[in-house]
Amino acid sequence: VQLQASGGGLVQVGGSLRLSCTRSGSTDTIGAINWYRQAPGKQRELVAAIGTGGSNTYSESVKGRFTVSRDNAKNTVYLQMNNVKPEDTAVYYCNKKMTTRSGERNEYWGQGTLVTVSS
Repeated sequence: VQLQASGGGLVQVGGSLRLSCTRSGSTDTIGAINWYRQAPGKQRELVAAIGTGGSNTYSESVKGRFTVSRDNAKNTVYLQMNNVKPEDTAVYYCNKKMTTRSGERNEYWGQGTLVTVSS
């Protein structure tokens, strides 16, 4: 499983940005994806997730501002970031957790994309 995150960049406070996470290296659909972020000097935190059935969850810090969606035809999950704040500055990673039929748990990460919010 290979995940490619993209779409980061410099955005002003109050602006918008859309991140993408595309799965490659498999004929399977992208499925459930988690979005994490890691700000300088801080631990990586989960900010949003989309389940296989389309259910979404968000951290309190981004709820109402970020939206996660999926395009199965493009095998891509998006993180739409609106009304961004300086504290949204971080490297954003997409993540996928999978369990094999034998019960082995695997975890895959995209390479990260940097979002910088300027005031």
